[in-house]
Formats: sequence, C-alpha cells, structure tokens
Amino acid sequence: MKSIIVASNNDHKIKEIKQILSDINVEVKSLKDCNIDIDVVEDGKTFLENSYKKASEIYEYAKEEGMQDFLIMADDSGLEVDYLNGEPGVYSARYAGEHGNNKKNNEKLLEKLKGVPTEKRNASFVCAIVLINSDGKTVKVEERAYGVIKEELSGVEGFGYDPLFFVPEFNKTFAEMTADEKNSISHRGKALDVVKKELNNLI
Repeated sequence: MKSIIVASNNDHKIKEIKQILSDINVEVKSLKDCNIDIDVVEDGKTFLENSYKKASEIYEYAKEEGMQDFLIMADDSGLEVDYLNGEPGVYSARYAGEHGNNKKNNEKLLEKLKGVPTEKRNASFVCAIVLINSDGKTVKVEERAYGVIKEELSGVEGFGYDPLFFVPEFNKTFAEMTADEKNSISHRGKALDVVKKELNNLI
C-alpha cells in the first residue's frame, strides 16, 4: 500500500484526511508517524504558498534521507471573513497570538464582529493542498466552503472555527454536522476529492 506523508502533526487534520481518503488504497501518515521532526515556518502570504513550502521542505528531507517511492501532502487552510477584509486568513491558527488556541481565536473573531448584522457576516473556509511524488511531480489544489459566522458557538464536533461557521443549506454549523456531512461540503473535502482524481497520475 502506498503511503502519503502529510506535512502536519495536527491530529484533527490527519483524522479528517484519513476519513476522506478511506475509500482509496493509501495509508495516511503524519510527520510524527514517520519520525520526522521538522517545524516548517509558515511565512507565505497565501494558503497555497504555505502549503507548497511545507510540502517542498518535507520532500527535500525525504530525498536527503534516501526515501523511495513516496508521496508528500501538505494542507494549509483557514477562514476568511468578508467584513474583515479576509481576516484571519493565513493567520487563522494564531489569530489571537497563540498558535492553536481555538478558544481565544473564536473569542477574538466574535469580538471583531460584535454588532455586525448577519447579512454582513459571510465567510469562507479555504483549503490549499500540495501533493508531490518522489519524482518531483507536483499537484496544487485550492477549494472553498461558504457560510456565515454565527454570534455564538454552536456544536461540539470539528475543531478551530467550526462552531461558528454556519452553513445555511444544512441549517448547522460545521461543529454540529456529522463527519460525513461536513466532509461532503467542506473546503478540505472538496480539495481532497480533486486530489483523489490526481492520485492515479502520481502513484
């Protein structure tokens, strides 16, 4: 079975990717699973720049280590709120200053949108994925999911801004959806659907 090394140690992200790719014959591994201790600095101006940087640095490491016949995948994703001119954008994970503090990030977002009416709270989740095989062949994908930022947290599933990201068609936030519901419409689900089609050209 072919392994895909995901340039991440975010357990939530790895779990989602495994769920979405469960119907194809690949094994999804995190950096930790592969004993790769590299913390790539995400200093790109776009999600795609960050994703490519993560993928290419892990690709170079794998080459230097003499690894053969591998696939590297990197995913950079985040939230863009129209009213805030695209904030938090590439700073989504560290919006409130501390990387990965979902509670503080959500609190800051709610504070910034305090008093803003529903019709002006449109937002999109963005997912940029870069896939590189051992021959250096590269695939870049970017997809979006659209919704509205609620005025309070709702739901316990998912992670990050999911409890605030309301999807009118489902009448639920991402955090209120089942994994299958979320993956069917999410930014990451859409991006990985494209990746699935490209995998045959890379394996």
